[in-house]
Amino acid sequence: MKRWLALAILVALATACGDGESGGTVRLLTHDSFLVSDEVLARFTTATGLEVEVLRAGDAGSMVNQAVLAAGNPVADVLFGLDNTFLSRALEADLFLAYQSPALAGVLPGLALDPEHRVTPIDFGDVCLNYDKEAFDGTPAPQTLADLAGPAYRGMLVVEDPAISSPGLAFLLATIATFGETGEYTWLDYWADLRANDVQVAAGWEEAYYGAFSGGSGEGERPIVVSYASSPPAEVIYAAEPLTEAPTAVVIEGCFRQIEFAGILRGTPREAGARALVDFMLSEEFQEDIPLNMFMFPALATATLPSEFLAYTRVPVSPLTIDAAAIEANRLRWIEEWASVVLP
Repeated sequence: MKRWLALAILVALATACGDGESGGTVRLLTHDSFLVSDEVLARFTTATGLEVEVLRAGDAGSMVNQAVLAAGNPVADVLFGLDNTFLSRALEADLFLAYQSPALAGVLPGLALDPEHRVTPIDFGDVCLNYDKEAFDGTPAPQTLADLAGPAYRGMLVVEDPAISSPGLAFLLATIATFGETGEYTWLDYWADLRANDVQVAAGWEEAYYGAFSGGSGEGERPIVVSYASSPPAEVIYAAEPLTEAPTAVVIEGCFRQIEFAGILRGTPREAGARALVDFMLSEEFQEDIPLNMFMFPALATATLPSEFLAYTRVPVSPLTIDAAAIEANRLRWIEEWASVVLP
């Protein structure tokens, strides 16, 4: 009954705002890793009469860049996949309309970072180092971020470009949180050591994980990659042959907590439908579809997690974070300083 009541509310929202939206299309701008079951989106269409058109825009950083360029005249109605590493840039660019979803009351504490409700938390996860178990059969795998600067791991690491990739930026922030900006050994010293140790920089997560990484479904030669704590269960669940354990593992120390948000893009002519879609993304139907499709944790406290997702996921006890205001004040400088040290 609770689910049908939520769908009835969506119907009312989609038709009550006076913009003639008893049917048509709501456009969702998102990153390339967005995935939701067709039957789940079909329930939204059944409830509201609105089709969802998904527009993919590369990695999260590229998506935000495109949205900023079209601010006020958006190509879509709702944006999903903005995370706390790029949140400050999106809010500075005035991309979103304020909207406090009624479903926000059911979200886990600590995920709603914008007091003005310009964005709504949808899921969360942890950006962590992943490694190929087979590559370390008989030799020790890294246990800390500091290990990667040692000669034993030379030429093994691939990271994403923090200027355009959200996991890349999350990992950069993890190094800043770990090593700091002052003292005898800073985060810039660490990155100088990684460069000397032949770190590879890929454009985005898919290029790093599938193109350069050797573990699991990767096709490259580097056995260590910046990915997610939930990547190992994905390898098990989607393996071509049944597996009893994941072929990859996570370095638990040095993980950075990532929260993904949805927001209604300022300038949309379909605000009522956009609100209905944001509400639906916080429904149990949508939230319980997230773990086995996008391998993130749902933001909704009452969402049930699938057993196979829990079986192979190691959740960091104390993931690293940096205050959103500090990210806002320093993000561009940090990226520029990183580039001056790491890029040729």
